[in-house]
Amino acid sequence: MLRLTEVQLPLDHPESAIRAAILARLAIADDDLIDFSIFKRSYDARKKTAISLIYTLDIEVNNEAQVLKRLQGNRHVGPTPDTSYHFVAQAPQGLAMRPVVIGSGPCGIFAGLILAQMGFRPIILERGKSVRERTKDTFGLWRKRELHPESNVQFGEGGAGTFSDGKLYTQIKDPKHYSRKVLTEFVKADAPPEILYVSKPHIGTFRLVKMVELMRASIEELGGEFRFESKVDNLDIENGQVRGVTLASGEQIVSDHVVLAVGHSARDTFQMLHDNGVYIEAKPFSIGFRVEHPQSIIDRCRFGPNAGNPILGAADYKLVHHASNGRSVYSFCMCPGGTVVAATSEPGRVVTNGMSQYSRNERNANAAIVVGITPADYPGDPLAGIAFQRQWESRAYELGGGNYDAPGQLVGDFIKGQPSTEFGSVTPSYKPGVHLGDLASALPPYAIEAIREALPEFDKQIKGFAMRDAVLTGVETRTSSPIRIKRNDGDLQSLNTRGLYPAGEGAGYAGGIMSAAIDGIRVAEALALDVLAGLKAAQK
Repeated sequence: MLRLTEVQLPLDHPESAIRAAILARLAIADDDLIDFSIFKRSYDARKKTAISLIYTLDIEVNNEAQVLKRLQGNRHVGPTPDTSYHFVAQAPQGLAMRPVVIGSGPCGIFAGLILAQMGFRPIILERGKSVRERTKDTFGLWRKRELHPESNVQFGEGGAGTFSDGKLYTQIKDPKHYSRKVLTEFVKADAPPEILYVSKPHIGTFRLVKMVELMRASIEELGGEFRFESKVDNLDIENGQVRGVTLASGEQIVSDHVVLAVGHSARDTFQMLHDNGVYIEAKPFSIGFRVEHPQSIIDRCRFGPNAGNPILGAADYKLVHHASNGRSVYSFCMCPGGTVVAATSEPGRVVTNGMSQYSRNERNANAAIVVGITPADYPGDPLAGIAFQRQWESRAYELGGGNYDAPGQLVGDFIKGQPSTEFGSVTPSYKPGVHLGDLASALPPYAIEAIREALPEFDKQIKGFAMRDAVLTGVETRTSSPIRIKRNDGDLQSLNTRGLYPAGEGAGYAGGIMSAAIDGIRVAEALALDVLAGLKAAQK
């Protein structure tokens, strides 16, 4: 197979144009082109009136060696690389001790899946409920203001990514093509096949629910075990080596290998690890608000007359501003055609997040507009960032009226520093509701100052971004984990606790569904190799 890159065609090209482009680029006859498939498709929208599609194609031709020799030196033509997944180990027959995976978000699910596919029969512990039961509890907060602290947007099967835009792309380096394994497994679990080739694949919440269930079934068929409502209360450590976990019920599970994939909101678990002496350090994260605009404004700005084209879909954006006070302000977790959701996991606090369905056809676009902060902003022990988050989440609860409504303000009023009293043309999507007022006290003064400065600057890139009626909703505090549970670069085990594999967003090693899933694969491989190395050493 050959791989041909940078094939550029008009947005409205006929299907036959791809074949014609291949023939022209390779200078071969039609009879010599046996077959082709699309490996990747992106778009170039720099010229809004002439948007083009960019293809990477895998091609089967007659006389492949001759074609390669003739085109030697052409950087857009070469052999198709092997992107298939190769298992690093296989569990020996009769292996008694089973690895434990704590958490069933993207990281935990893929750690569990890879371990199961290698024959290690993992036990996956989840403090929350199965994904459908969890969905009912989550809607309870949105519709009835009833918070379930162990079953919500943050906790439960599927993790926080289930109630998100379902983005499946990442900027991390991926030399081993783990992302291809992730996408392939998602398609096996009934994800749309197009995620294998579109440049910014996404799924959306409703599709993710079914996929999570199917992936659970696959793991169970391979000998894995899921246990819901099984919160880990303690990590059992002996002379710096993990020996198992103790559940809230008092049950003990013995294991020398534990994957810690708890997500960025497992604050009580972080405290337990700190109390047990597991090495943890504070890390930077970001805080801010959600902003909502009519999706039509974003589409017109990005795509011009091509707005609404079904291939392009709902437009997204990525914005950055370096404020005069030294803070960086940027858009985060942009959700085209989506909704702002209540994402708290603790009583008496308000947290916002963004979510989209696969169709991305809701009226509003939303994104977090956040300000970067560092441990210097919340000095103290390694868990001081958690107290900092809680402070502003509690303040948001108070400003929202003390009933899980979120505090809000029109962008125009926020920039002017005056309270908002009624909505304009933009109706906020956050449920259970938005309480208008003044957000000036919802975040630290340096964050308010930086966001006020950034919004008009963003308007220069997206006309209408600083429109008066756009709505800010507070607060966004859980952009990433406030801690890092450090691990060795080689074996991926905790710096000071053997057999413990900190992984995913909660440990500070991922930032989204794809990067978390990839990290789950990496720690599963490291764990498997360590098990085999231990068995080999014991036999000597």
